Amino acid sequence: MNDTADEINKKIKRKRWRNVFAVYIILLLFSMLFIGPFLFGMISSLKDNPTEWPPSLSAEQLKLTNWVGAYNLAKQVGNSGFFGKFKSGEKLSMNVSYLFPENIEIQFPEVNIPKNIAGSGRGALEIDQKFATNYIEIGEINEINRKTTEDGTIVKFQIIVSNPSEYDFDKVPLNIKVPYKVKYIKSPLEPNREERLGMVQSWNNISAGVMPYIFHNYSRVFNENYSRTTGRSLFLTWIINSFIISIAKVITTILFASMAGYALARLKFKGKKFIFFLVLFSMMIPIQVTFISNYLVLKDGIFGLTKLFGINTLLNTFTGLVVSSMVAGSSVFIMKQFFEGLPKSLEESARIDGASTYVIFFKIMLPLAKPALGALTVLTFQGAWNDFFRPLVYITSPMDKFPLTVGLLSFKQTYGAGGFDWGPILSGAIISAIPIIILFVVFQQYFVEGISFSGMKG
Repeated sequence: MNDTADEINKKIKRKRWRNVFAVYIILLLFSMLFIGPFLFGMISSLKDNPTEWPPSLSAEQLKLTNWVGAYNLAKQVGNSGFFGKFKSGEKLSMNVSYLFPENIEIQFPEVNIPKNIAGSGRGALEIDQKFATNYIEIGEINEINRKTTEDGTIVKFQIIVSNPSEYDFDKVPLNIKVPYKVKYIKSPLEPNREERLGMVQSWNNISAGVMPYIFHNYSRVFNENYSRTTGRSLFLTWIINSFIISIAKVITTILFASMAGYALARLKFKGKKFIFFLVLFSMMIPIQVTFISNYLVLKDGIFGLTKLFGINTLLNTFTGLVVSSMVAGSSVFIMKQFFEGLPKSLEESARIDGASTYVIFFKIMLPLAKPALGALTVLTFQGAWNDFFRPLVYITSPMDKFPLTVGLLSFKQTYGAGGFDWGPILSGAIISAIPIIILFVVFQQYFVEGISFSGMKG
């Protein structure tokens, strides 16, 4: 009997472990389904050509050999290696190998520094900027060695680049041209692109350093777009604007939704059920139905009340954007359901001790509502951060007032139209997703508890 019982227990344990393993596999597949596109987009945002076909998960910017090459090249011109700059009086030596077929005469490659304008944003406006091509010199090109193979002769060349000027350059591009059918083999830093049927190898910046090399598109997002009025980075301004709007909405929502939810859950007054019905009804109305009326209200300064303070309209202001969506019905509903799940004995004990309604709410009930407040923080911040329709309608100019979602729309015209330069667009989208991910990770525990408690009734 004991042997039979032991066998049954072992079978139950094995079956239990099989079930657990199956659940983990399913969860892993689901996580890959949801996280996979984000990871693929993040890897593609590092590439020089994010729209390459067929798509792949490999990128030159993620290869260790290129990191070492970028580090060593930057060290040669007087930098730490992680952040590069071609300093005055420095020289850079770079070895490049090519395969010459047997029927092609071996000759030195043509090396030049092109006059590259950085995108269509800031670079197009800086007419008086100093280009490296006017100051950086190409020195001697030496042949180091030859190696004969079945396919031809591999020749390694040494290229010397120097900066005799008094200026330092953040960006020094380089082009190397060889005869047709000569194949590029190797260099310390892989070229960013090959042009003219492989005859030209082009580097965006040979002295970039490791970090600017890897995050080239991210650097462009911040540096190539700036305000004509203030001179500050537009992308950084958009991020700050989105944080200001989102934090303001989180604070107002937590304050008013918690008070409204507590009143509907605990206080007794006439019309409470009707007000709760209106709250539920407001959750069913899309913002596209009410945005015209909200627009007119903001245009008139909330029925003219703001004119008493010298403000004629709330359009094109952060205040108007926050006021137009200060408290959502779903937020009130979450807080009401949570407060109803708390024991009434807490309030009764406090009232016996002489505590007022305000003291009970702020010192007893609100601290106990951390799970619901955490969930509300995540949901409100996410909604405000990703909000696109309202800012697009209410905030029109200047570009310094745009939140990040509306600002990214302008990238379509700056980089996408005609140029098909999708790297900065994809980098901006990845950056916009990072705060939401961080917020969810920080408030994950409160988010799960708040959602579960808000559906319970005491």
